[in-house]
Amino acid sequence: MEEIITLFKNVTGEEATCEKLKGEGSNRKYYRLRSAHHTLIGVVGTNQEENRSFITLANHFHGKGLNVPKVVGVSEDGMCYLQEDLGEDSLFSLIQNGVKSGDFSAEERALILKVISLLPAMQFKGAEGLDFNACYPIPAMDRRSIIWDLNYFKYDFLKFTGIEFSEPKLEDDFERLCDMILGEESNTFLYRDFQSRNVMVKEGNPYFIDFQGGRKGPIYYDLASFAWQAKANFPDDLREEMVQTYMAAAKQYAPIDEKEFRRKLALFVLFRTIQVLGAYGFRGLFEKKPHFIESIPFAMANLRELLAKNDYKEIPYLTSLLKELTQLPQFQKRELPDNKALIVKVFSFSYKKGIPADDSGNGGGYVFDCRGVHNPGRYEMYKPMTGLDKPVIDFLEENGEIYQFLDHIYALADAHVLRYMERGFTSLMFSCGCTGGRHRSVYSAQHLAEHISKKFGVEVRLKHVEQGIEQVFKN
Repeated sequence: MEEIITLFKNVTGEEATCEKLKGEGSNRKYYRLRSAHHTLIGVVGTNQEENRSFITLANHFHGKGLNVPKVVGVSEDGMCYLQEDLGEDSLFSLIQNGVKSGDFSAEERALILKVISLLPAMQFKGAEGLDFNACYPIPAMDRRSIIWDLNYFKYDFLKFTGIEFSEPKLEDDFERLCDMILGEESNTFLYRDFQSRNVMVKEGNPYFIDFQGGRKGPIYYDLASFAWQAKANFPDDLREEMVQTYMAAAKQYAPIDEKEFRRKLALFVLFRTIQVLGAYGFRGLFEKKPHFIESIPFAMANLRELLAKNDYKEIPYLTSLLKELTQLPQFQKRELPDNKALIVKVFSFSYKKGIPADDSGNGGGYVFDCRGVHNPGRYEMYKPMTGLDKPVIDFLEENGEIYQFLDHIYALADAHVLRYMERGFTSLMFSCGCTGGRHRSVYSAQHLAEHISKKFGVEVRLKHVEQGIEQVFKN
């Protein structure tokens, strides 16, 4: 954290407060730094080459007038950098009502289509004059990377299902699929991780982030990744609007034959679905992570629909295996109960006065002991304050200890909330306690309640017992 604060001062000439931001499946650490006249996002990476790739690409895209964050400072060792702050609204957060219900509002649809209309500029205009050797870890989608992804599916998903198959026949079809994917020369930028979490929306305008894994490659991959993302819950008519919007925007840069475009897009949707099943197999079936296990039936639903609409006659053996997969009972999509049926109660309390009782009659629930965290209450200036007051918040966040503590709580809470939603339970309780119930427990309970509400959209009822403060979060 210190290195990013120092870089901020070197760039702006001002001292900054620093707030750690929660990352999305990355080893990079993100911070929001604020001073009297500036607010920037600080990034601390673990891989110098990956950092260099993002910085190089960001500078190139920004120079092309594309909507990406401007990099304003880089440390001498290249391990951290500062970029423009695009706010807190991602496309992912702004379309959650539609994702949960499958019924996207006119505003959600308009925003999604606006994002899609800007994608061709990233791919075509972004590729102009770009040295693809700057891309990390490889400059272009190639045969080796495709075969690796297909074998990832074979070893980390298909073999876990117990389906018997002929490896020689499957490998033959893998080679044919690879030939089909690489069938034409591509001089465009393949974003590769084009998804709603990687689009920020500032003042109504979409901005693209986390493109450091991009490379030279076919344009179809990104649209397939976005529109057929497993749990996005996009209805067919919205997907069709996305395809039409994309083709109309892409025609500014290259001629588009609609029939051929749709044929190739269907091929890349198949490849992308196979690819994500490999990832879900490793993260879910092997590592037992609930989020990935729960994503499998959604991906299977996409695959089932895709195989019904396309014959893929060039790869008959692979197609037959995929059809067999979609019929396995464990991969049938289950209808989850209404998220709002679950009510989560979160308390802060004082151990001197006892753990809050569960009035649902079910008993149980998690109790987290916050007393291992450095106590602001030991210092006179903080004694009259609570964990909701900025000086106490700054004290707790200064050395990052509270973040590590909460990360462990979040992991347990996320798994439990998800399981309760699946099983149709209606009440879940979390309690955070410290000595006096004023500082550490209040901070932790507040952040836990906000985290659960934002991530799952369930009703969260928060009570700070010692302060008599109650708050209800409803989405």
